[in-house]
Amino acid sequence: MQQSQASLLMVEDSTPLAAVYQAYLKDEPLVLSLANSGQAAMEAIRRQPPDILLLDLQLPDMSGMEILRFLNEQQLGVCVIVMTGHGSVDLAVEAMRLGAHDFISKPVSAERLRVTLRNSLHYRQLDRLVNHYRNGFQRERFEGFVGASLAMQEVYARIETAAASKATIFITGESGTGKEVCAEAIHRLSPRHAQPFVALNCAAIPRELMESEIFGHVKGAFTGAVNERTGAAGKADGGTLFMDELCEMDLELQSKLLRFLQTGAVQKVGSSQSVKVDVRIVCATNRDPLQEVAAGRFREDLYYRLHVIPVHLPPLRERGDDVLRIAEHFLHDFSLEEGKVFTGFTETARRALLAYAWPGNIRQLQNIIRQVVVMNPGPEIRVEMLPAHLLAVPAASAGGVQETSAMQPATPPVMPSAVILPLAEVERQAILEAIAACEGNIPQAARLLEVSPSTLYRKLQSWQKTGKA
Repeated sequence: MQQSQASLLMVEDSTPLAAVYQAYLKDEPLVLSLANSGQAAMEAIRRQPPDILLLDLQLPDMSGMEILRFLNEQQLGVCVIVMTGHGSVDLAVEAMRLGAHDFISKPVSAERLRVTLRNSLHYRQLDRLVNHYRNGFQRERFEGFVGASLAMQEVYARIETAAASKATIFITGESGTGKEVCAEAIHRLSPRHAQPFVALNCAAIPRELMESEIFGHVKGAFTGAVNERTGAAGKADGGTLFMDELCEMDLELQSKLLRFLQTGAVQKVGSSQSVKVDVRIVCATNRDPLQEVAAGRFREDLYYRLHVIPVHLPPLRERGDDVLRIAEHFLHDFSLEEGKVFTGFTETARRALLAYAWPGNIRQLQNIIRQVVVMNPGPEIRVEMLPAHLLAVPAASAGGVQETSAMQPATPPVMPSAVILPLAEVERQAILEAIAACEGNIPQAARLLEVSPSTLYRKLQSWQKTGKA
């Protein structure tokens, strides 16, 4: 099932400001509508409640607080972002108490507005996933993925949302987490699904051939160019171009890629002519792209051009029981492939799989299950059939797997000496550290701390009065 884009209702009585905010959000995956008064906003909400409400509190006919109270009473599930030039902590606390998700003060910069909306979309998505879990809804398989963890339910929902957009998608994740599977899923669910999907691994192509691989070349452009060649961008015309390990690309070629993204035109190596193509870019990396930008290895302007819709794939060690689901999936497939009969894993083998950190992620798990199937007759996978390095895990994380001699014995934990702080001070430090880690995003910090944002606003207000904030 393909999800539609989120709907945003902007309530702003200043026509020039509304136009500015619309321009800020023109590339965001949103269906945006406007209301220039409180009455117009109430009518729009009654007709069809939006997913997100960007609400100015100072309206010509009523206070935005009245709209907040109405939404709170009706329990319509609208994610509200309050926006006002008359901000104060007290007003923020009152708005949060009435159900607002976030609070921003005018004047609002383009980046602040976009980040706030993306966080609200993310919050709404997580809230919906949690509710699905509470109602017993979860998907164990999705477009080539296997996994039912909450982390993967979020990935599935994000893929569905991103697929409907024309925007560039930037996939991040460790090696072996399934970035190409993700890119293929986005293409299959997109309006371009009947057109070509072309994948290009930037780390596997020699530097001197990369430009030709992307843009193509004419005959005689360089030694060995005996025929004209269409590059990946030309082959993907009308469809999707997936560029894996993008951060491996050298800076000179990055500038040419940026020009291609800006113009939508391909110029083959050795040619003076440009040809327009219609390509949707999906790129991926196993590095931290912002660290690459800071180190000078990746162009900042190219990063912002590509990093429109981010999709992060979690490592296997953060996916809980998905390890067992994926292992059983591979066991079934490889058993059929090898003509063997395997019924499953023993309990100690299952615990060993769960205890291991899987630095190579799904690709490593796939290789290990294939090896075990090839080297053993079945019918069950026992713990001693698993590779020795997989069993050599710290006892603290083994979860009782040390039932066999291949495991390290359990040792009691050693408690470090520490100064005992009052509970209120521990709470204060935890909250301030969470807010700092979230770069001042209080709703995100509240979600990670599993409390309501209004709780954090109240505590910050009380600490400001006592000088502890």
